[in-house]
Amino acid sequence: MQDKLKRLYNDCIEELKSIKIDITNPLVGDIDIKFSKGNPKRYGCCKQEEPDKNCYHIVRKGKNISIRYERFKKHHIEISKWVMSLNDEIIKNTIIHEIIHCFPGCNNHGATFKSYANYINKKLGYDISRVGNKEADYIKSNVEYNRNTAIYKYKIICQKCGQVFYRQRMKKDLIRKYCCSKCGGRLRLNK
Repeated sequence: MQDKLKRLYNDCIEELKSIKIDITNPLVGDIDIKFSKGNPKRYGCCKQEEPDKNCYHIVRKGKNISIRYERFKKHHIEISKWVMSLNDEIIKNTIIHEIIHCFPGCNNHGATFKSYANYINKKLGYDISRVGNKEADYIKSNVEYNRNTAIYKYKIICQKCGQVFYRQRMKKDLIRKYCCSKCGGRLRLNK
C-alpha cells in the first residue's frame, strides 16, 4: 500500500509540473508523505515545521497578538488508510489538496489556497475543495458506504438550502458563529 501511495504522489508531482507548478522549488521546502496514524475521519493533513522566520505577518484579534508564518521548510503529508480503498483519482485529489498546503501562504483554506485549487481544477480536471464528501467518494469508487459505522451525536441543518452536517463534537458557538458553506444560510441544531 505504501508503494501505491508513493506512485500516486509521483504521478501528482508530474501532473503539477505539466501545468508549470514545480514543487521542487526551494520556496516550497521539503515534502514527505506517509499514512496517518491518527484521525480516521479526515482524508489527510499537512503538518508544517521549521517556519521561515523572514516570511510572516502579525495577526491581531482583540487584545491578542500572534505571528502567522506563511512559509515553512518542512512539510509532512499524511493520508488516511481508508482513502486508499477509493479510486486513484480521489486519492490523487486528496494528495494534491495536501500538496497545495505546502505552498507559501496556503497553510489554511484562504484565498491563496482557493486560487491554486481553482487553477488546478481547471487545468487538470480535479475537484479540489476545502472538504470532501465521503459518501459520494465511496459511490464513485464502487465501494459500499455504511453510514452507521460513523455514529454522529449532532445533526445540523441549514435553514436556507437544507444542507445537512453531522458532527461528533459540538462547539458551543457553532450555530451562532458559523453559516452554511454552500449558501451562507443560518444553521439549526436538529435534536
